[in-house]
Amino acid sequence: MRWVGESAIHLSSYQPQYELRSQYCTDIPKTGKTFLVVDLVDPALRTVPVGMRIVKGSGSNEAEAQTVADWRPSHHPTGVVSGETNLDEGLYRVIITAEGQKPLRYQYLLRVQMIDYQKLVSSVVVPLLGVLLMVWLGYKLLRSKWLRNRWAVLRS
Repeated sequence: MRWVGESAIHLSSYQPQYELRSQYCTDIPKTGKTFLVVDLVDPALRTVPVGMRIVKGSGSNEAEAQTVADWRPSHHPTGVVSGETNLDEGLYRVIITAEGQKPLRYQYLLRVQMIDYQKLVSSVVVPLLGVLLMVWLGYKLLRSKWLRNRWAVLRS
């Protein structure tokens, strides 16, 4: 969900050729044909022309950016802007513009078939630290005098 002032939109991405029912937001797992659907949550956005543009790269210099797809602004009374494009591996920006008295601009950063190292670290390191903590506690328990005394009592 993206907000500009009081206006909100929601982006969903689909790749039914790989996963029929899976929906993605900004991390797209594979390259290839991708369907992008923007829900115009704010009813006011349904009365003004809204367009969508996809550019390769994450930089802020739009003049030098490579446009991958461009859907010119038009009216969307149903509240849905959609399009299909082929995406290669890399970073992309989805730029959604709403024309009107107060022009609005929304941006999403897409990561296509890229490893998110932050998620990888949190999904591997945190459980690993938990296991190491349990091993350390077990070692301390086994080496404790209390356990040795209890063991001696049980053996006698």
